[in-house]
Amino acid sequence: MSPRAGSTGPHTLAFVESPVQLLNVLEWAHVHAPHVTEAGDRAPGAGPDGPSVRPAGAGLTLVVLSPNDPMTRGQLRRMAELARDEGYEVRWEEARGGTTAPFHTIGGLAPLLRKAHRIVMGDPFSRYVQLLLTITKARDLVVVDDGTATMEFVAQLARGERLVRWHRRGGRPGPRDVLFAPISSAARRRLTPSEGRRVEVFSSMPIDSAPDGVTITANDFSWTRARFGPPRITKGADLVGTSLVETGVVDPDRYLEAVRSLAKTHGATRYFAHRRESSDKLHRLAVETGLEIVRPDLPLELIARRGPIGRTILSFPSTVVHTLPLALVGTDVRVAVCDIDPSWLTETASPRAQGFLSGVTGTARDVHRLSSVATA
Repeated sequence: MSPRAGSTGPHTLAFVESPVQLLNVLEWAHVHAPHVTEAGDRAPGAGPDGPSVRPAGAGLTLVVLSPNDPMTRGQLRRMAELARDEGYEVRWEEARGGTTAPFHTIGGLAPLLRKAHRIVMGDPFSRYVQLLLTITKARDLVVVDDGTATMEFVAQLARGERLVRWHRRGGRPGPRDVLFAPISSAARRRLTPSEGRRVEVFSSMPIDSAPDGVTITANDFSWTRARFGPPRITKGADLVGTSLVETGVVDPDRYLEAVRSLAKTHGATRYFAHRRESSDKLHRLAVETGLEIVRPDLPLELIARRGPIGRTILSFPSTVVHTLPLALVGTDVRVAVCDIDPSWLTETASPRAQGFLSGVTGTARDVHRLSSVATA
């Protein structure tokens, strides 16, 4: 093992609640940790002539705060296997397995939190993570991407605002929000750089400005590209699903019409479902559009990199319009993004929804921009 092994530590604790967060912790560790080469020790996913390079793996413990959603859990277990293959310790916590689960989880993690020198987190908006931040005395804090929410986190931190997800802004705080407000405020202070406390944001998102003292490190998906692919590319098009209906932002009927129109116009045959999309909605999409519904067992960046994947990938405004061009650099795959028409939004959508979604599309690099499709 390399004598520099463990530069991700010596005691680095990472908290993840989604497969994408776990992927981005692996990308962060790949950038920050040294790598060793051992003859004949092939990296997972590498071809017969691929690199035999592995990270040392020492010093990083990945804590999975497991959700209840079966699809998310399945993807997390697959990602946990990849993390263990890379040499990292993975600790699986049934963090939501009943009313007493949070108390057992936090109690069990408290000793690790007090010893940790660095905390890596995938979702600073998570109440679970915010609560854990009040326990640790770590001087180094790292936020890795949890999708486009990272852009909003940095903007809110710069403005000194309370941390709240973009699709919930504009609504009145509920009783739980009021009760949790002191912990949320404490977490925001912890995530604000100060003398003796460093904050890093590791992101593939376009972040133009950050608060003083926050270090922005670019995520170019170098781990993904080193471990998987290049993919076999098919002649057709694939369509990427979104959970904008499930979060109450987009009307389900308008969404279905938009998917049908995109599929017909561009000859798409497969629909890669978002892990949060409901079974009823996906069944309706399959029946009414004829698309093959694919439930990926890994984040789409890895699925696309492994292939086979369509020569054109169609998406609505989402994280993948930023990440897929990076994961697929050097291939002939084209990523095209379709704008959300204002008429698709629900009456209860946040007042900021349209502006935020337009910003996601407008700041995407190396994508082809489509006009919003007409719906009946």
